[in-house]
Amino acid sequence: MKKILGSIILLLLFAKLGMAQAQYQPYTYQFYQKFNEDIYSTKTRAHSSLKPFIIDSLLQYKYDSLMNVGVDTSGHHSWVHRKLFNEHLFDVKTKDYTFFADYLPDLTIGKDFADKKTTWLNTRGYQLGGTIGNKFYFYSSGFENQAVFPSYLNTYINQVGIVPGQAYDRSYGKRTKDWSDVTAVFSYTPIKYLNITAGQGKTFIGDGYRSVLLSDYASAYPFLKLTANLGNVQYMAMWSYMTDPAAPELSYTNGYKKKWGVFHYLDWNVNNRLSLGFFDAVIWADIDSLGHKRGFDFSYGNPIIFLRPVEASNGSPDNAMIGFTGKYKLTDGITAYGQFFLDEFRAQDFFSGKGSAKNKYSWQLGVRGANLFGIKSFSYLAEYNGSLPYTYSETEAIKNYSEEAEPLAHPFGANFKEIVALLNYSYKRFDFSGEFDYGHYGLDENGLNYGKDIFQLYINPAKFYGNYIGQGLTTNMYYFEGKVAYVLNPKYNLRIELGGLYRQEKNTAFNDQTKMITIGLRSSFKSIYNDIASYRAH
Repeated sequence: MKKILGSIILLLLFAKLGMAQAQYQPYTYQFYQKFNEDIYSTKTRAHSSLKPFIIDSLLQYKYDSLMNVGVDTSGHHSWVHRKLFNEHLFDVKTKDYTFFADYLPDLTIGKDFADKKTTWLNTRGYQLGGTIGNKFYFYSSGFENQAVFPSYLNTYINQVGIVPGQAYDRSYGKRTKDWSDVTAVFSYTPIKYLNITAGQGKTFIGDGYRSVLLSDYASAYPFLKLTANLGNVQYMAMWSYMTDPAAPELSYTNGYKKKWGVFHYLDWNVNNRLSLGFFDAVIWADIDSLGHKRGFDFSYGNPIIFLRPVEASNGSPDNAMIGFTGKYKLTDGITAYGQFFLDEFRAQDFFSGKGSAKNKYSWQLGVRGANLFGIKSFSYLAEYNGSLPYTYSETEAIKNYSEEAEPLAHPFGANFKEIVALLNYSYKRFDFSGEFDYGHYGLDENGLNYGKDIFQLYINPAKFYGNYIGQGLTTNMYYFEGKVAYVLNPKYNLRIELGGLYRQEKNTAFNDQTKMITIGLRSSFKSIYNDIASYRAH
């Protein structure tokens, strides 16, 4: 609770000090897919792969319509009716500044019929935000939570210590989980070509549901981000400070283990249909292997250059990675996209076809679009993701590609293949969604590292050659989820939601099933991922 109160005070102080209206929208796939028709139109060159968006002129009309869907502006209703169905709880609009604030409940109850278990979630939260002038925007959200989860999520939390993508579990293994999480973002646009954003949050790179480069799965982290928009080119440089409680203690005086990350991403719209992107990142420990304080490395402070040459010239032991993205709009209703992530490459081993543990990369191929079968607001996505064993892992656990004991990229970690398909349809205040996910991966067994757990060191593999996806305890996961929601208030996504979920995870050691229905009063725009794989065997 102290974090939440502190963020509110900090935001209010900034609001008084700032004298500079860029509009920030928290990223979640379920909300952003509603922009498909505009973003993936062949008539525009929108930069679509770097999220969250700062809402601009292209998206403003659609955004305003989404924020006012079903809203009655006749003025004939009571204050309670307006606040429940039409407006923010607090909403101030003047010529010089705006401010809004909302109470965010998330109250659900469910039944897992496979495990004969009642599940529930009790969340009390807030969101607030606003603008000062036409250049400064601030936003924050915070949540206090208690929950009883289905068994597969409970097992994950007990193994990792983290509620997926949110925060550490304060119950420390008890049946009822207890956690809090908070975000706070300050956005300043001094000129139309440049945006500066800082705070505690997440960044997503890609056009898919998943990302093998940088996703919004792991917990929020402190960051500073510069984004330049120069016509057909968008360029991002971001520096972050992250926590890794899963890494071994490097210094008894350091407390939680800390690490730094720097990320560059350039998105080039070649024309109205084709876009290409270039990505790189470096992760390094705040304290080196000898226990000496290293802190921020200013050689990575230049926001313009890409990182691999700098890292190489330093002769550093840091974890450097590169990646590529691309998309092509086949028609106004069909866009193909992809990603490639390269963690380590040894040409001699790669072309020998021997399955070396030192060749580590991930990929993504997908297609998405809007107005399926000519039906307005009917969006779809189909995607294939994969990652070789040992990708994202390192010679020291503190330098792996993770934040708060969870992957910074795909939630499955490595050593997996995945096929995921999603459908979304909106009609007035009703939202319908469906998901199918098939995962094939290999868990560690008999104390050997088969390459899925990115916190294991890749210099200690189960075998140096002959590696393949699914090695180890070969596991298959089937996941189906459907939801129908009635939006009560679009301003903060307050809705009544009914959901059904079926999940099976099967191998020679266990066969877990979840068959669950849930109903609840929900709100907020944050991403919550329940379609995850086991962290390790159990």
